[in-house]
Amino acid sequence: MIKTAPPKNVYYEAVGRRKTAIARVRISPSAKSDFVVNKKPFEHFIQDVEYQAIAKESLEKGSPDKNFKVSVLVRGGGPHAQAEAIRHGIARALVKMDLELRPNLKTLGFLTRDPRMRERKKFGLRRAR
Repeated sequence: MIKTAPPKNVYYEAVGRRKTAIARVRISPSAKSDFVVNKKPFEHFIQDVEYQAIAKESLEKGSPDKNFKVSVLVRGGGPHAQAEAIRHGIARALVKMDLELRPNLKTLGFLTRDPRMRERKKFGLRRAR
């Protein structure tokens, strides 16, 4: 019987959504933390400190003692919706990695998709209503 080593590039992938923002997140356990959004360093893509805190919230509260390599591809929406979509995607990926994190992340509300979207403009009116 030949024993094979586990693959080195094991990652967990999930999709997070908020309004019209969609974030595809990949997480892999790593020796040091690394966070990349749209092939840019995290601090360069999300410059507002408040939005940075929102995006990293599920990592910090889900498993604060572990280091992860996080790669995100985010499209659509504004900066706040993108930050919340990233948080949602990271939370879903963490649950795929470790099911024991689910109750904690669920009570914090990170696994709930916020479906509120802008209503479309109606014909003959200036706005939606």
